[in-house]
Amino acid sequence: MRKWVAASLVAGGAMAAEAAPDNSLRPAQRPGLLEQEVQGEAIQLAAATAMRPAARPAAAIQEPELAAADLNFQGWIKAFRSRAKAQGVSAPVLDSAFAGVSYDTEVIRRDRNQSEFTKTIWDYLDSAASELRVKNGKAALQAQRARLDQIEATYGVEKEIVVAVWGLESSYGTFRGKMDVIRSLATLAFDGRRGAFFEGQLVAALKILQAGDVAARKMTGSWAGAMGHTQFIPTSYLDYAVDFTGDGKRDIWSDNPADALASTAAYLKKFGWVKGQPWGVEVALPNGFDYTLADREIEKLPADWAALGVEGLDGHPVADHGPAAILLPAGSTGAAFMIFGNFAVLERYNTADAYVIGVGHLADRIKGGAPIQGSWPRSDRALTLSEREEMQQRLTRAGFDTEGIDGKIGPKTIGAVRAYQVAKGLTPDGYASPRLLENLR
Repeated sequence: MRKWVAASLVAGGAMAAEAAPDNSLRPAQRPGLLEQEVQGEAIQLAAATAMRPAARPAAAIQEPELAAADLNFQGWIKAFRSRAKAQGVSAPVLDSAFAGVSYDTEVIRRDRNQSEFTKTIWDYLDSAASELRVKNGKAALQAQRARLDQIEATYGVEKEIVVAVWGLESSYGTFRGKMDVIRSLATLAFDGRRGAFFEGQLVAALKILQAGDVAARKMTGSWAGAMGHTQFIPTSYLDYAVDFTGDGKRDIWSDNPADALASTAAYLKKFGWVKGQPWGVEVALPNGFDYTLADREIEKLPADWAALGVEGLDGHPVADHGPAAILLPAGSTGAAFMIFGNFAVLERYNTADAYVIGVGHLADRIKGGAPIQGSWPRSDRALTLSEREEMQQRLTRAGFDTEGIDGKIGPKTIGAVRAYQVAKGLTPDGYASPRLLENLR
């Protein structure tokens, strides 16, 4: 399940749509995942569930070009067969998997499209934990309650968290992806831009077919190979999927979500989920709070944070769930969270802060919790990719090295922003905002 696209949908209120599939289990935004729109009527999340902005159209491939590309693609498949056989894939499986498979220009178009514009975290959360999504999540939990109770008892992962992942990954099963996974992965492996990664996923997909869990043409998913109710990629499926129904197959594709939901719980448990510990708690910061303490590397017990004036929204110290850090996803003028170890576990599913907060907050709402109370700097807009790159360039030139110019606002860039803010006497909250870019200019 997981990640293969490590970008950072993160901080500075802006979330990047770049993909870099080398993370592991589920992309830190998997390509194609957050741009899904709901197709079904049963869970009516409509186009508002699209978690990523529409990408720029790529130039269409002309017919002669397509014929040449497909000819080369068929030659690549012949060469690939020997590599797959060397890794234990049988000839009959290869024959079945590649029967009628052709080069897919739509997959390439989607792979090439990297959105220049991104969502702010508040826009993302407005959709991720909308009233309709919460309502549908409660309905989905109720419909699957018996299974989810069993899954929670087996793996020690709260049912609401599992349902929230399901809700963000496939809108509670209403959009699981309909593209032929073998065709998509073969096209991407042949394309070569990230060929080694996708060839590894293709071999894993073939081993899934060889195990008999699903037939080749029924192995469907997103354009980049994420599959089923909770969008596993093939290597993660091989490592973490479970047969919860006991029918001898790890079936994450069918209308019955039991195996997919159990696999998600098994995955989270594998990476250290602690039952009863919140992912995070919204908190109120005192006047005069030292914003340099809002750093993922600085952890204190809730009682120690309370001694510094950090309290729950009820005015009382947060319960002691273990060491915690303070997270300000939109800087000093946005909501503040005290985050615990389970936050990092959810990051193993998707590294974007916005995604983790979205899953955690949706789970809280499904359980009956209140909406986020803190305000957001809604007058701000998200920085474009070129603006994020410009910010990194200007910070680095000013002596605050971001250790790379990639347009991703991750920990190193946030650290550089904070160092710059300290040097200039600004609030050191690490928020990469349009105002900060203007200041740099």
